[in-house]
Amino acid sequence: MSVRILTVAALLCAVLVTPAAARPYPETIPLPNGFQPEGIDTGRGNEFFVGSIPTGAVFRGDLRSGRGDVLVPGRQGRAAIGLKVDHRQRLFVSGGPTGKAFVYSARDGSDLAEYQLTPAPTFVNDVTVTRTAAYFTDSQRQQLYVLDLGHGGRLPAAARTLPLKGDLEYDDNPMTFELNGIAATPDGKRLITVQSGVGKLFLVDPRSGVTEEIDLDGATVPNGDGLLLHGRTLYVVQNRLNQIAVVRLDRDLDDGEVIGTLTDSDFDVPTTIARKGGYLWAVNARFGTPTGPNVEYDVVRVRTR
Repeated sequence: MSVRILTVAALLCAVLVTPAAARPYPETIPLPNGFQPEGIDTGRGNEFFVGSIPTGAVFRGDLRSGRGDVLVPGRQGRAAIGLKVDHRQRLFVSGGPTGKAFVYSARDGSDLAEYQLTPAPTFVNDVTVTRTAAYFTDSQRQQLYVLDLGHGGRLPAAARTLPLKGDLEYDDNPMTFELNGIAATPDGKRLITVQSGVGKLFLVDPRSGVTEEIDLDGATVPNGDGLLLHGRTLYVVQNRLNQIAVVRLDRDLDDGEVIGTLTDSDFDVPTTIARKGGYLWAVNARFGTPTGPNVEYDVVRVRTR
């Protein structure tokens, strides 16, 4: 009898002292009601960040525990569409219709910088960050906006505009949604972006602005939104299709093949993704659902195979 008691006690003790890293990731993580999220990125450890479209607020949470809180409070005249965190613990945020970019501390949420990239009407959509620059897409104007980082990652006094030329062509209709998500190669020498309306992918030379369409052998990725490049695998969120296209790129990145799609029963118009712990993490924007203070939003864990 005493042996059994000791064994049970030992098992209970083992459960109590199991490190957080050994706990399974949750299937979904709730965000604040009414948050209206769009962009997501992961930071150090299990932390993640999600931005709020109408208020510019940024939520910081833990992928393992599912808990979190608002890091950057929302305020008038701000928005948060795409966002990325760099290795210096800074959050770069696309300001959508404000035509602005915002930079916050990922540690305490304090303001670090604000840039007027372009006048309205416009839609500064997504951002990617390399060791030397941050690049923002514009879904209405055929150009990128660049924050050139100085010595030690110093933020610039102002942004510059990089016109895009080559294979990419915007529609003359100002209501057409053009470039959306953007990703950079690890060395920062090439960018990849998606033209949502026609479902095309493009390589971009960040020095010249020359674009080259990535040949998908006739395939397209319509409703392309957030991008994530992992090795030579490109994940393309197709928001209103409730799926993520998996594209295998060749060594030069100018040819690719759609080798499959990922989906999940919890998807409700996912927009952007991040990667951590061997999973993708997709944020549900729930476009088409009437907004309100009690509307629920969440982040979904997605298996890659």
